[in-house]
Amino acid sequence: MTTETKRPSHAVYHVEGEGKKAYWTKIGAAWMHDDGEGFNISISCIPVNGRLTVRKPKAEESQREEGR
Repeated sequence: MTTETKRPSHAVYHVEGEGKKAYWTKIGAAWMHDDGEGFNISISCIPVNGRLTVRKPKAEESQREEGR
């Protein structure tokens, strides 16, 4: 099965700021390699500041994506 046909295992966010004042913007998705040793990552933009964070999607986000 290729990456394009599998549902992403993680979401990619651009994060600006720290703590409760941080602003998170979803900018892509990540697919875990079959051996569990890495990821293929697809992003829709390249941030010039802040940081990238890769997280497993929350339950409500997974349900939303299943409804597509």
